[in-house]
Amino acid sequence: MLATVCGLLVFSLITGIVFIAVIVGMAASGSSTTEVKDNSVFVLKLDGLIDERGKEDSPLDMLMSKGDMSMMGLDDITLSIRKAAKEKNIKGIYIEGGTALFDSPATAQQIRDALREFKKSGKWIFAYADGYTQAAYYVASAADSVFLNRTGIIELKGIGGKQQFMTGLYDKLGIKYQTVRVGKYKSAVESVTRKDMSAENREQTLAYQKGIWKHWLNDIAASRKITAIQIDKMVSDSILAFANPEDYRKGNLIDRLMYPDEIKRVIKRKLGIAEDEDVNQLTLADMKDLPCPEEEKGGKVAVYYAYGEIIDEQTSLFATEHCIIGSETVEDLNKLAKDDEVKAVVLRVNSPGGSAVASEQIWHAVKMLKTKKPVVVSMGGLAASGGYMISAPANYIFAEPTTITGSIGIFGLVPNFSELATDKLGITFDGTKTNRYTDFEENLIVGKDNAEEIRFMQTYVDRGYETFLGIVADGRKMSRDQVHAIAQGRVWLATDAQPIKLVDKLGSLDDAIKKAAELAKLKEYHSINYPEPTPWYDDLLNSATNKGTYLDAELHQILGNMYQPILDVRRNAQRNRLQALLPIMMVF
Repeated sequence: MLATVCGLLVFSLITGIVFIAVIVGMAASGSSTTEVKDNSVFVLKLDGLIDERGKEDSPLDMLMSKGDMSMMGLDDITLSIRKAAKEKNIKGIYIEGGTALFDSPATAQQIRDALREFKKSGKWIFAYADGYTQAAYYVASAADSVFLNRTGIIELKGIGGKQQFMTGLYDKLGIKYQTVRVGKYKSAVESVTRKDMSAENREQTLAYQKGIWKHWLNDIAASRKITAIQIDKMVSDSILAFANPEDYRKGNLIDRLMYPDEIKRVIKRKLGIAEDEDVNQLTLADMKDLPCPEEEKGGKVAVYYAYGEIIDEQTSLFATEHCIIGSETVEDLNKLAKDDEVKAVVLRVNSPGGSAVASEQIWHAVKMLKTKKPVVVSMGGLAASGGYMISAPANYIFAEPTTITGSIGIFGLVPNFSELATDKLGITFDGTKTNRYTDFEENLIVGKDNAEEIRFMQTYVDRGYETFLGIVADGRKMSRDQVHAIAQGRVWLATDAQPIKLVDKLGSLDDAIKKAAELAKLKEYHSINYPEPTPWYDDLLNSATNKGTYLDAELHQILGNMYQPILDVRRNAQRNRLQALLPIMMVF
C-alpha cells in the first residue's frame, strides 16, 4: 500500500511538472510575433460566439478549443481585417463557415462594413460554408464571390421571433409577479405579467425589426447585384432553408455550388500556386499577434468598453458572461479623468441596461469625466434603458444604423408567493413588529394584502423615471416634456433615434474616435483600449470562470433562442429592485 501511495504521488508530481512545462511552452510560442509568408490568406472562421470584445488567449484556451476559436471578439475581428488590408503579403480573406452567433445585428453589420472597407485595398474576399445562418450570410454577402456546399442551406427568413411568456406557468404554481413601471412601452415586465405582447410592445418591436431587415436587404442587394424587392420576395414566397441549393444560385444569392476540395482549388488558382502546394493560412489568433498598423503617435484617445448587463456587484451567477459592474466602472472612469496622458475618451456602449442604481452612478462618473476632457459615445448593438442613461451626458453620440436604443423608463418587479405558500402548500405566516412597515419586504413576497407596499414602490419608480428624464434632458439639451414625449420606455432603431435627438450621428467606432480627437483638438492621435484585458494566468487560476466561459458558449449554441429566457429566470432573483433594463428577444 505504501509503495502504491508513493507511486501515485511521484506520478502526480511528474504529471504536474510536464503540464506546467507544456503550458509555459505554449505561452512562449503564442507570444511570438506571427511571420507572414508571401501569398498568405487570412482565414476568418464564422463559427462560435462573437462578443463585443475578445480576451487574452491562454495556453489552456488553446488546449481546450483544439486550435479553434470558440469565442471571438468583434474588436479582434475588425482590427485583424484592417491589418490584413495593410499587410502586403496577405493577398485576400477567405471566410469559412457560417454558423457564428452574433450578439446583435449591429455586430454583424460592423464586421461586414470592415470587409467592405478591406476591398478598397484591391484584395479579394471569398466566402464558403456548408450552410449559412442569416447573420452569417449577411456578413459573407460582402465577399467578391460566395460559395456554398452542394447540399448546403441559406437561412434567409427575415427578422423576428417569438417571445416567451411565463405567466401561465406561474399561475399554475401560485406565483404572481407584482410590477410597477413608468412608460406604456416599458415591456420588460410582460414576460411574467402577460400571456401575450401588448399593443405598444408589438408596435415598437415591429418598427425596429422592419428597420433592421430593410437595412440588411439593401446591403445584400447592393453586393449581390439584385434588388431588395427580389430578395424579400424569395424570403416571403418560400422557406429558403428548405429550398433546392440550385435555387440559391439561380436567385444570385451565391455564385457557385461546390464541395470543400473544390474551393481549395479555386483559392490556389487565385493565388497562382500549383494544386499540390499548401496555402499559407493565417487564423484570427495569428492576426492578433501581428503588429497594429496604426502607429502610437500624438495624443491618446481612450476607448472604454462598457458592454453587458449593468449590475451593482459581481456575483457568481454572472461569472460566465461579461457585465458592467457599477462600482468597478466608476473607478475606471475616475482613473481616466485623472490620467493626463488621456486627452479624450470614447465610451463604447453595448448594453440593454440593468440596475437603475448602478446606471445612475456610472452616469455621474461620465458627467464628471466630461468636465475634464471630451467624451464621445459609440453605441454597439444595444444602448438602451440603463445603457442609454450612461450615454446621455456625452459630448457627442454615434450609433450604428441597426443599433437599438432609447427605452427611457424604469420598472420594479417583485414575485409574490402567497398563493403557492398558503393556498397550495398550507404554509401560513405570523409575527410581530415595532412599526407599520417593518416587514414590508416579507409582505411584498408572501402577503396577500400588500396594496400599500405596492403604492410606495410605485412612488419609488416614478421618482426614478423623473430622474431618468432629467438626465436625458440635461445631456441632450432638451426639455423634460420633449424627452417624455419620446420616452415612456419606447425602443428606437438608431435611424429613427437620430431625428429625435437621442443620437447625433450614424457612424462607427472609428468615427467616434475621430470625433473625440477633433473635440480634444488633436492633430495627431492614437487610441488605446480600456480596461486592459485580464491576464490569461488570472483566468487559469480562476477555474470556475474559465470553465464557465466555455460552458456559456456551448449552452448558447445548444439552446439558441431559449438561452436568454432561461438565463433571465435565473437572474431575476439577484437583480436590483429598481431596473432600467431592456430584454431583447429576436431571431436574426
